[in-house]
Amino acid sequence: MSELAEPKRLRGRPRKTEDERDDGNRRQALIAAAARLFHQKGYDATSTREIAAQVGMQPGSPFYHFGHKQDLLLAVMAEGMKQAIERQRTACAPLSGKDSARERLRVLIRNHFDVLLGPDSDFIPVMLYEWRSLSAEQRQTITQIKDDYEAVWIPVLQELHHNGQLQARVGLARLMIFGALNWSVQWYEPPSAAKPAARTARASLDDLTEAALALFLRDTP
Repeated sequence: MSELAEPKRLRGRPRKTEDERDDGNRRQALIAAAARLFHQKGYDATSTREIAAQVGMQPGSPFYHFGHKQDLLLAVMAEGMKQAIERQRTACAPLSGKDSARERLRVLIRNHFDVLLGPDSDFIPVMLYEWRSLSAEQRQTITQIKDDYEAVWIPVLQELHHNGQLQARVGLARLMIFGALNWSVQWYEPPSAAKPAARTARASLDDLTEAALALFLRDTP
């Protein structure tokens, strides 16, 4: 009498359930909702219950994706920096070796303003406001990503310093430039905002870019 044949095993990874397939989308939805609420209310004043409610989840569901609220804050900052790097890469793609260092800096500054102040701009302000809420290890993680973003600026600033348009030392200039640009999240309002012009310094992001170039660089003779 012959033995019964074993059923064939399917090759490859087991098929994911519907809930497993949606895990990535739910995680991203939580990160986006947390970024928005952390930006609007602050990290300390925002509860995981509020974040869960924003995406239609049960109050304890965020802990399935993130062990602690602080882990969610780290994810918000990491996602923001990764998006900033990708947007910077896209903005710089049309540049060529024929473009001047000043023009390359213009593109970098304009993109940075868009990252800070444009659509879907909750992530980076959260990083600027809530940096101290991270642990030392988490700060190191974000610093590594931030260094990758800023690395693109260094050769541009070096060339500008070499040709006399940037008079400060490159390392110090980089810190002061990012400090000035990032502070715009504290005071900028778009031109359509119904507030006194003197209070908000109404300007487009293009206007801000040209003002920044005029402030940081000098014209060569």
